[in-house]
Amino acid sequence: MGYPATLCISVDDAVVHGIPCDDRLKNGQIVGIDCGAELDGYFGDHARTFAVGNIEREKQRLMDVTFESLMMGIEKAVPGNCVGDIGHAVQSHAEANGYSVVRELVGHGIGTQLHEEPQIPNYGTPKYGYELHSGMCIAIEPMINIGHKEVYTGGDGWTILTKDGKVSAHYEHTIAIKDDGPHILSLGTPDG
Repeated sequence: MGYPATLCISVDDAVVHGIPCDDRLKNGQIVGIDCGAELDGYFGDHARTFAVGNIEREKQRLMDVTFESLMMGIEKAVPGNCVGDIGHAVQSHAEANGYSVVRELVGHGIGTQLHEEPQIPNYGTPKYGYELHSGMCIAIEPMINIGHKEVYTGGDGWTILTKDGKVSAHYEHTIAIKDDGPHILSLGTPDG
């Protein structure tokens, strides 16, 4: 779709789609790295947020809560649930911890294309929306902000930034929905 790089690298208030550049990362920043891959005609998608050196406690807490929100969303990715169950789990945990959930960007179905239907919002109402079934593959990717949920597109036409300039974290896993529950096809944890 015209993105000019291989990886999305988003620092501090960049939520997603940051274009890599020659700027050096600095101690205390957090950086989200989002990468898709194709193998034998099928796609995977994965993102993690990393600490650069020693970070403030609030940034670490944001990273932890964002990852926990992802895992809570994954728990709801079972046959018979709806996309609203996933979004509600993510939103409830993030907001209970005082954070906001980006609304304009969502997770997605994934398979022979990187982005497929259904969309998987990170907010929602239980038992609402597209019903999940065994055999589906989806990418769940919470984008959680310390400040307000509002975002805007930067001058490069790609980087999505928090409108209030506060920090955001992003985690993503590709999930296969099976009769025995969700299977994480991309593995990773906040601490490596």
